[in-house]
Amino acid sequence: MKKIVFIVAFLLVAGATWAQKYAFVDTDYILENIPSYTAAQQQLDQISNQYQKELETMHAELEKMYSDYQTESVLLSDDMKRKREDVIISKEKEYKSLQRQYFGPEGELYKKREGLVKPIQDDIFNAVQEIANEGSYAVIFDKAGSMSMLYTNPKFDLSDQVLQKLGYKN
Repeated sequence: MKKIVFIVAFLLVAGATWAQKYAFVDTDYILENIPSYTAAQQQLDQISNQYQKELETMHAELEKMYSDYQTESVLLSDDMKRKREDVIISKEKEYKSLQRQYFGPEGELYKKREGLVKPIQDDIFNAVQEIANEGSYAVIFDKAGSMSMLYTNPKFDLSDQVLQKLGYKN
C-alpha cells in the first residue's frame, strides 16, 4: 500500500513538473535595444572618464612630489623632510579619499548609475514578470546572466516580447 501511494505521489509531482512552462530572456539584448539605456551608458562613461582623468592628474602630482622629495632629501634637514613627508602623505590620503568618493561602493558613479540605469532595469523586470504571469511561466531564465546555458531554443526566447511590452519595436 505504501509503495502505491509513493508511486502515485511521485507521478503527480513529475507530471506537475513536466507541465510547467519555461522560457528565457537575454537582458543584454534587451538593454542594447533601449535607446535610453545606451544614452545612460554613454553618460556614465563620460562621467567615469572625467573622474579618472582627475585622479590621474592628482596621481601624477603625487609622483612628482615624491620624485622631487627623493632627489632633494639629501639636502633637506630632518624637520624639512618630515614636513615634506607629511604633505605627501596628506596628498595620498586625499587621493584615496577622492577615489572612494568617485568609485567606491557608495560613490558618486554608483549613485549616478542607480539613478540612470536602475529604473530601466526595474521596467524590464516588471515586463518579464507580467509576461510570466500572462503566459503562466514557472521560470524565466536570463541568458545574459552568469548562469550557463549550453543550448537555447529561440522559440522560447521572450526578449522581443519584453521589448514590445516596454514599447520598443525591433
